[in-house]
Amino acid sequence: MHAEGHLDKSIAGRFKYAIVLTALTLVAEVVGGFWTNSLALLSDAAHVFLDLFALLLSLAAIRLASYPVSDTRTFGWHRTEVFASFINGASVFLIAVGICYEAWGRLFQPEEVKSLPMFIIAAIGLVMNLVAASALHSHSHEDLNVRSAFLHVIGDAAASVGVIAGGIVMYFTGWFVLDAIISVGIGVVIFWGAWRVLRESTHILLEGVPRGMSTADVAESIRSIEGVNDVHHLNIWTICSHILALSAHIDVEPAYKVKQAEVLREIEELLLDEYHISHTTLQAECTMCIESPVLKEFRHRPRKGLHGHAHGHEHGHVHGHAHDHDHDHEK
Repeated sequence: MHAEGHLDKSIAGRFKYAIVLTALTLVAEVVGGFWTNSLALLSDAAHVFLDLFALLLSLAAIRLASYPVSDTRTFGWHRTEVFASFINGASVFLIAVGICYEAWGRLFQPEEVKSLPMFIIAAIGLVMNLVAASALHSHSHEDLNVRSAFLHVIGDAAASVGVIAGGIVMYFTGWFVLDAIISVGIGVVIFWGAWRVLRESTHILLEGVPRGMSTADVAESIRSIEGVNDVHHLNIWTICSHILALSAHIDVEPAYKVKQAEVLREIEELLLDEYHISHTTLQAECTMCIESPVLKEFRHRPRKGLHGHAHGHEHGHVHGHAHDHDHDHEK
């Protein structure tokens, strides 16, 4: 627990460092964008603003994740990290649409740009982006929240490189339509980063199986434990980047019924060591449930009609659920 708190403190410190650098970059690029009349620089500034938004949101998520569990939130506030990532991705996606719309108009009616100041401001922005990115990089592989913020900063660094290149070309050639072309390029970079973060965070919010993990492989590993006959009603999901959860019914062989606790402990150790699943809920059963599927179908509870009775075919579901409950009770 102490190590985890230290890690969060380290990440929070790096976020604060990145936030200061990003705020300075934003001010420089907004002022510079209007002064030089560069849409590419303003596009970069818009991206920087969202970087700042992303970093502040991510820092808030780390703070909220440290809040203790309660009677109303038994998982604590860990999911706020995933929400932060989702909001980051969605906001960047929308700004990319705006950039491309504005750039489309300038492609047909290029406007003059003060290319030398544009180049200098973009170069300052690039240096600050790279310093901020290096601060976040070490934690970006294992933490979705940090990765989403890291993607923002790296995408912005790439955009700054484009703006610098454009500034040099425009300074020597006066080909101002390049400003709009670079803006479209920045928009594409943003789209790609936003799509990746949205896809990952949506997958987690939909309780998807962690990427790179297979329910079939996990079930097979559990079956390999001595005393386990089969596994069913298996669910695997992600609470946040650092916490994976699993629940399952374990069919314990009759001969191992007296050593049931040892079998379950072995399963928990296997899941932690091989799959980094730290939150497990295992229900031991006898061999009567051997025909149950590995993955359980979920059903909504039946809705009552006007007179308080379930409608026609829903009666079957009511009885079915009652039977399942009784059956589990017997075991």
